[in-house]
Amino acid sequence: MTMHVGEAMSESVLTVGPGHTLRQVATLMSARHVGSAVVHDPERPGPGIITERDLMLSLGEGESPDEELVANHMASDVIFAAPDWSLDDAARAMVSHGFRHLVVVSGSELAGMLSMRDLVRCYVEIEDAAEAVAGAAAPGASER
Repeated sequence: MTMHVGEAMSESVLTVGPGHTLRQVATLMSARHVGSAVVHDPERPGPGIITERDLMLSLGEGESPDEELVANHMASDVIFAAPDWSLDDAARAMVSHGFRHLVVVSGSELAGMLSMRDLVRCYVEIEDAAEAVAGAAAPGASER
């Protein structure tokens, strides 16, 4: 069974601007229970991303979350996934580039966000479904 990014991604994506402070973004991410936000900057082509890791690195450097802006901490060299990518392709991209979140675009439109948590959840669901099929096909399975 091949599952695609479009089936696994979250379609509800937190979007912020480059002028938000890190505290504002951390508050929004905490309220939404997400580990990343897409950054829409009209001055740049395509969206960027800011993650909980970016926030942690800034705090670790002793920077003020009330003064530091998203624009100075976001990643703008984003690799985008498409909804029709397989989960395996997405996992390979995430591992090879050290990402825990992939911005998903369809054409030029933001379609969603795929996180490592989404990948793990889907791989567990796929494995559970395979085990259920194997169990149902085993001799004597109906006798249990």
